[in-house]
Amino acid sequence: MPLYHDDDQAMLAESANQFMAEEGAIAKQLRHWRDRDCKDGFGHGLWEQFGEMGFNGILVDEADGGLGMGHVEAGIVLEEIGRNLTPSPFLTSSVLAATALKHGSDDLRGRYLPGLVEGKSVFAVAVDEGPKHRPETITCKAERSGNGFKLSGQKDFVVQGASADMLVVAARTSGSDSDEQGITLFAVPRDAAGMSHDAVRLVDSSMATHTKFDGVELDGDAVIGEVDNGRAILNAMLDAGRVGSAAEGVGVARGAMDMTVDYLKQRKQFGTLIGEFQALQHRAAHLYSEVEIARAAVIKAQQLLDAGSERASLMASVAKAKVAKTAGLAVREGVQMHGGIGMTDEYDIGLYMKRDRALQEFLGDAYYHAGRVAELSGY
Repeated sequence: MPLYHDDDQAMLAESANQFMAEEGAIAKQLRHWRDRDCKDGFGHGLWEQFGEMGFNGILVDEADGGLGMGHVEAGIVLEEIGRNLTPSPFLTSSVLAATALKHGSDDLRGRYLPGLVEGKSVFAVAVDEGPKHRPETITCKAERSGNGFKLSGQKDFVVQGASADMLVVAARTSGSDSDEQGITLFAVPRDAAGMSHDAVRLVDSSMATHTKFDGVELDGDAVIGEVDNGRAILNAMLDAGRVGSAAEGVGVARGAMDMTVDYLKQRKQFGTLIGEFQALQHRAAHLYSEVEIARAAVIKAQQLLDAGSERASLMASVAKAKVAKTAGLAVREGVQMHGGIGMTDEYDIGLYMKRDRALQEFLGDAYYHAGRVAELSGY
């Protein structure tokens, strides 16, 4: 398959580009909510506009009120989100949670998906139980209690956790902490008794929580998929999120690169535009090629996910690792080529570095995914 967008996807990209540039711009959204110490870290009005644009239903089946599109289309929106640093729960809600809910019952999908599509509901996923992404080990437990379950344990760095109307929680229902099987996914409503949140503001001004479950009572219909057989759903959800995160990372890299190139065309040193210095031209050209390679890796991963390929999981980690390195390069080069002002808050380039830092850790950093590539390749 070609590693570029077809005509329909190009139209979506143009629409998303225009919308994010106008409604999701840094001054209008990120700086606005950050400077007001917003408890959610994003604007719910903008989230409803996402729904009106149809973005939130991209990965929701048509039978459930969505558009029934794929990860390539979701990635188009995410790239523009990253390019404009637009704060939103799109990745956690419309990609991660939406992917998990595909495996839910008719009742669960009917309960949660309409609100997502309309931009009225926010979802989060609670998987990690420490400072680093290690989904192979899950200690949070869900024990049988009557016709349902009792959930106990803690999840860390749950992005959008305090804002979420529902959390997708991965819990152990049987076996030992590192067993492949014995995992079950649950849809936990925000008003569940016994659930508490300790909010933390991340380096990019987005919000997350350390969420505790103290004997949270759940009905049997809160189960997503089958009891004890949730690992496959969990992996599918995580791969979707990793590829989505990589797409946003490409947007961050492109945004930082575009800002830097514009600066090279404007800043004068010794009476000469610094963009005329060959050393900086070479660095800018190298950065452009790296961003395009990373973007191609992401599109390939998206295509494999949409095709249901066995290689999709491997390519998801390839894309996540490559983008992590590339976006890191883009923001570092951006700050360095801006010089001293690159370290000031008045210039947006530093905000790209902060967003990149948060994305680096979300669902696994470059080192985690390099190791995963080796493991999945048989090394």
